[in-house]
Amino acid sequence: MAEAADFPGTSPSPARRWLRRIGALLAGAPLLAGLLQLPALPAHADAATGVKEASDKGSVSVAVDSLSPAVPTDGDTVTVSGTVTNKGKQAVTGAHVDLRVGSALTTRSAIADATGDAEDLSGGYGSEVGGKYVAKFAELTPGVAEPFSISVPVDELDLGDEGVYPLAVSLSGETAARQWDQVLGIERTFLPWQPDGADTATRTTVLWPLVSTVHMTAETGSNASQTPVFLNDDLAEEIAPGGRLDQLLSLGRDLDVTWVIDPDLLASVDAMTGSYRVRADGDTTTAGTHQAVAKKWLAGLQDAVADKEVVALPFADPDLASLAHNGTGVSGSLSQFKAATDVAATTVQTILHVTPSTDFAWPVDGAVDPSIVKVATSAGADKVIARSDSLAETGSLTYTPSAARPIGGGTTAVVADARLSTAFQGDLTNASASTLAVQAFLAQSLALNLQTHKQRSIVVAPQRTPTAAQAQAMAAAVRALQDAGWSQPQNLTAAAEAKPDGSATTKVPSRSSYPSALRRQELPKSAFEQIAATQHTLDSFKVILTDKSRVVTPFGRATNRETSTSWRGRSTGASTFRQGVQSYLDTLTDQVKLIDKSETKLSGRSATIPVTVQNNLVQGVHHLILRLSSSNDTRLEIGGHDFDEQSIEVSGGHSTTVKFTTTANVNGQTTVIAQLYTEDGQVYGAPVTFDVKVTEITATVMLVIGGGVLLLVLAGFRMYTQRKRAAAREAQETQATGDTDDAEDAEDAGTSEDTEEGTAAEAGDAPGTSADTADAEDDAGEESAARSGADDPEQQSDGTADTAAESPAPSGTGERVDR
Repeated sequence: MAEAADFPGTSPSPARRWLRRIGALLAGAPLLAGLLQLPALPAHADAATGVKEASDKGSVSVAVDSLSPAVPTDGDTVTVSGTVTNKGKQAVTGAHVDLRVGSALTTRSAIADATGDAEDLSGGYGSEVGGKYVAKFAELTPGVAEPFSISVPVDELDLGDEGVYPLAVSLSGETAARQWDQVLGIERTFLPWQPDGADTATRTTVLWPLVSTVHMTAETGSNASQTPVFLNDDLAEEIAPGGRLDQLLSLGRDLDVTWVIDPDLLASVDAMTGSYRVRADGDTTTAGTHQAVAKKWLAGLQDAVADKEVVALPFADPDLASLAHNGTGVSGSLSQFKAATDVAATTVQTILHVTPSTDFAWPVDGAVDPSIVKVATSAGADKVIARSDSLAETGSLTYTPSAARPIGGGTTAVVADARLSTAFQGDLTNASASTLAVQAFLAQSLALNLQTHKQRSIVVAPQRTPTAAQAQAMAAAVRALQDAGWSQPQNLTAAAEAKPDGSATTKVPSRSSYPSALRRQELPKSAFEQIAATQHTLDSFKVILTDKSRVVTPFGRATNRETSTSWRGRSTGASTFRQGVQSYLDTLTDQVKLIDKSETKLSGRSATIPVTVQNNLVQGVHHLILRLSSSNDTRLEIGGHDFDEQSIEVSGGHSTTVKFTTTANVNGQTTVIAQLYTEDGQVYGAPVTFDVKVTEITATVMLVIGGGVLLLVLAGFRMYTQRKRAAAREAQETQATGDTDDAEDAEDAGTSEDTEEGTAAEAGDAPGTSADTADAEDDAGEESAARSGADDPEQQSDGTADTAAESPAPSGTGERVDR
């Protein structure tokens, strides 16, 4: 049974497991006894282990606050000053600060790696200078910073040939837990060394940017000088003594650099030299008070750039990448960029009295792709400032080539060196950080020069808006570089025109290679659509203005500011600014409007309707058309048609009333619409709609119509009676003729017999004869009267006309119109 349990896949029996454990204990007993008899190791036996543990803790912080001179030469004394701070919980005894020099670094990559490992205790330390060139401390109390300063002749540093040497400043000492001398903290920097000067100096171009954020709004005062309104008073802080822009000005004045200036900054400071206002809470503003500061800063800048090269960016420094990636599909976006470029040179010339170069475009961080290059050159620039981490080398070059690269289409890419350009980013308010940045910059520059004996032109394009501390570090580095023997200054135009290196890459990276981190900061397409809508409103508005410059200039520059690079990382602020521009423009356009009308009543067939246009602007408006249209021209005609138009001109701060002639055909209600148009047919403002009610056709009109009908009836009756009388006369005449013939026959037959009777009869008929004669006279009178009536326009029965004849002319102003 026990043997069966040892087959593979089965468990050993309990008896066998017990025997194995006993055997293992017996076999290990001698080894355990030997270990117990070994002597204990001293605490300091493994110094390397102690150093590793100290590295993990990093108990002491070493800060190199200054290194002078930054670029030593033969005979110089190098002074290193700084502080050491015990960050641990135990005091450090026997502490001392040493200088250590390593072997020369032969590549730029090695320098970059060492820069990132400045405080790493696990790295190499280099050879200790030692001797009297040590700063000693009896004890370092936890949390207390102690200053140090060590000065050593450069000859004691044992530097060899020219090159970049690592210089480490280390703090060594003991703690209660580790009672042996050990390195507890270190700071590494670089010592550029070129005692004999360079065979070929590198031509170095340093861009010195004067760029700020957006400060001015589109709003201006209604006075003749159009007092500008600022978003805030931040610009005053920047140009005040000690401010960021003041530091850039005072530091750059003494440097051989190329000034790169945003014209919007100049325009904003220039606006501050006069009366200006600053937006406070809500819609309120307060008077600006920094005119003297603005005048002083501008005067200083004019003096500083008098004999220097000045490159003008497009007005407000438009975000070329955002425009290329999200704006080109929106109508008018490229036109905005062209306008920003066109106004740049004029602004700089007017304010600084120098002629700037406008041939350069500068995308954010020098990151380019084909679409960015296309947009950058669309406004006339033929040179694009790129950076070597975007337009990277893909060939087998063993050195950094010159900046100029032809990239096709007559365009030159001026490729700034990425390591030199990014040397001063980050927080440099700490003196130690600033010193390390300066020494790293100089180390990279010397290493670049030592790559080859070929003459090259190198460009340094730092961040657009360096802080005051970053500017101070940049200035210190440029001053040291100008004194160094391996570099000589050169302006940007010369660098762009330098002969390009035939082996350098000229292929612009694809759009997909554009850094995603930068793409996330771009203005969205909706921003450009909103800008286009604002421009459309402005285009319609300026047509009617008698003094277009009062509106076109401030709003044109505000539109440029909406695309500024300074909005990167500030999407909420960018959106708020765009909305503010549109809102203020809408406020201005609403100052020219139609006055609302209530229901209008017409109590006549023909009347006029007044419509009032109000202009609350300070300037007059013209080139406006007011159209009044009827929704039912069968019921109400305006100007004889369904609508009528009149040209409008209104002085500033006034209103005008225009009257339209209307004709009512039928009683009832009709809707009428008043609408303003520009002369090119564009709708301007909101329409005014009101109802017109025709209440009655007037009594005069009714009398005229009734009189006409009565005349027709009377004329018909007269014709009837005339015909009837004529028929009666004809019958009487026929009868009278027959009686006369009978009487003559009777007279001829019995003349003799009836002489007495006939005589008697004639005597008796005398009265009858008189009556016939009267009747005949009456008939003759009636006929004469009838003939007279035919020629006389008025019958005897007609009285004076009830209604005067209707005038064809329109009613007088306001006649028969109730509002």
